[in-house]
Amino acid sequence: MAPSRTTRRHLPGGRILPQLPLGGAPGPRARTAAVALAGLLLAVAAVSGCGLVSGSPMSDNVRPGAVGRGLPLKGATLTVTSKEFTENIVLGQIMGLVFKAAGATVIDKTNIQGTIGAREAVRTGTADGMYEYTGTGWITHLGHTKPIPDIHEQWVAVRDADRRNGIVWLPQSRLNNTYALALNAANLKKYPVKTLSDVAALLKKNPGAVTLCVENEFATRNDGLPGMARTYGMTIPSSHIRKMTGGVVYTEASQGTSCTFGEVFTTDGRIGVMGLKVLADDRHFFPNYNAAPEMNAATMKKYPQIAALLAPVTKALNNTVAQELNRKVDVDGQDPHEVAKAWLVREGFIKEGGG
Repeated sequence: MAPSRTTRRHLPGGRILPQLPLGGAPGPRARTAAVALAGLLLAVAAVSGCGLVSGSPMSDNVRPGAVGRGLPLKGATLTVTSKEFTENIVLGQIMGLVFKAAGATVIDKTNIQGTIGAREAVRTGTADGMYEYTGTGWITHLGHTKPIPDIHEQWVAVRDADRRNGIVWLPQSRLNNTYALALNAANLKKYPVKTLSDVAALLKKNPGAVTLCVENEFATRNDGLPGMARTYGMTIPSSHIRKMTGGVVYTEASQGTSCTFGEVFTTDGRIGVMGLKVLADDRHFFPNYNAAPEMNAATMKKYPQIAALLAPVTKALNNTVAQELNRKVDVDGQDPHEVAKAWLVREGFIKEGGG
């Protein structure tokens, strides 16, 4: 019953954030209650429905490379999980293969539907770990409304706050799956912009040059277009904003005729394939969604060696790597598990076969 492994994401970080009215956020009690209820319903669905029942052992014949020497997890049985979108599935496979090479028996329960369902699997111990995003932890799971601009400080805040929930956050990667604006090479040559502040300046100088293709939800979210426009002082006429589905945004932005700029996710594999240039969020408006291992506290107490196993692998993850791995799945049609394994072998973290 598991959904397709190549199901694509709809929000940066795979997060589930409440749709906020432009007038402000719901009160803390209402927001917390809504998240708690959603978590309960999705967790029950995950355990009793498709998500967690379909797990199976990883059967790969892999051995230590740069990590896992001495088989520090020999005799352990560990379960890895993920959400249902491409990038998070690949990250779940990466975690599982590292554990497997280090000697563990690994149960693959990746591809759980929903951010909260996957989180509950780790929190309750149904799964031992997954890669989660710091912005998701801070905003969706912990109920905050304002992100922390500094990447490290955001991770520290999530790590410290989540201890009470029985969750251990290991150090984050440079992989930051958040919103951005991008444009094609022809428009970049015509309008040599590098940052969102440059776009704001271009809008004042030449209002007709700034046209946007965006997803419907991005057009109304406080952490999307309205908030970005306020932060950068942009007044964009509604006639210059075209709303469409995510896949069409990439196509239109790459063609560059109906819109100059398109809303993208910074780790999407289509960015490189379509030759899009991502603009810097120089005022740090968009939340940081850095991927980091989110582990069950009891698991970490029993197997503290997990931290050292995952540290170099997580450190090697960045947006360029994520775009490449996502492209192999979403564009080239490769299997997420094989994509994860090929990357780990290529980087020397694990090896295939005996010996």
